[in-house]
Amino acid sequence: MRNILTHIRSLLSGMAPAERRVAEAVLGQPEVVVGRTITELAESCHTSETTVIRFCRTVGFRGYPELRLRLATEMGRDAARGNGHRELGADIGRTDTLREVVEKIGYADARGVEETIQQLDLDALAKVVDAVAAATRINLYGLGASGFAAQDLQRKLYRIGLSAFWFGDPHDALVAAALLRPGDVAFGMTHTGTTTETVNVLREARRHDAVTVAITNAGSSPAAAEADLVLTTAVRETTFRSGAMASRIAQLAIVDCIFVAVAQRTYDDTLDALRLTFTAVDDVRTHG
Repeated sequence: MRNILTHIRSLLSGMAPAERRVAEAVLGQPEVVVGRTITELAESCHTSETTVIRFCRTVGFRGYPELRLRLATEMGRDAARGNGHRELGADIGRTDTLREVVEKIGYADARGVEETIQQLDLDALAKVVDAVAAATRINLYGLGASGFAAQDLQRKLYRIGLSAFWFGDPHDALVAAALLRPGDVAFGMTHTGTTTETVNVLREARRHDAVTVAITNAGSSPAAAEADLVLTTAVRETTFRSGAMASRIAQLAIVDCIFVAVAQRTYDDTLDALRLTFTAVDDVRTHG
């Protein structure tokens, strides 16, 4: 079951301003919200009880009591884990020691991967794997840190004999998208889901009936709106882990899930391809 705070965070960018204020209150102090009535929460967010109810329905609950119960349940579960997890999940402070910085980063990375895998839409993932395994051509797009994840998936798929190509230049990406055909696959990776160039490429690929896939932290975003299939990461940004740092590890976890599932689908062919490609580069390695 998806962590409720992660779920709310993924929907944040698509919320109206009043609903967003409620969401930010829940994300910022969930333990306080659990103890508030709907009237108290509405007043603290300078909005109405109707808006709070609408927010609850936006994130998948029938009403405020159900939201409070879910928050209380998850906080109790996290508290039972102990070991200072709440502190470790906090932002980096000015006076943190190097050990504290390392522990917080390690915990945040591990938690990001754990929550990404827990909330991953397996039905959508299965459809992505089906599409990739059957595709004549697979185009991958991503800029900045998302570009690294896109390149990683491209190299993995290419290594097992699939026609996978990564494009980092927006113009080249649009040209390649225009040449896609039904049955081809176009991946767009963008942490925020709002990277204009990536959204444009997904839109162009969709115009030519390619299967479009968005990998993003924002399930309600322009990129997700242009995708036939959406796989969401679950990471929390902090002062020094915004954008590039926050998304990389979680995106790579999804990349590995896609690759291994596709490789398993073509098990014998994959083993042959890996053996051939390993042999091809073995001579240029230094052997001690």
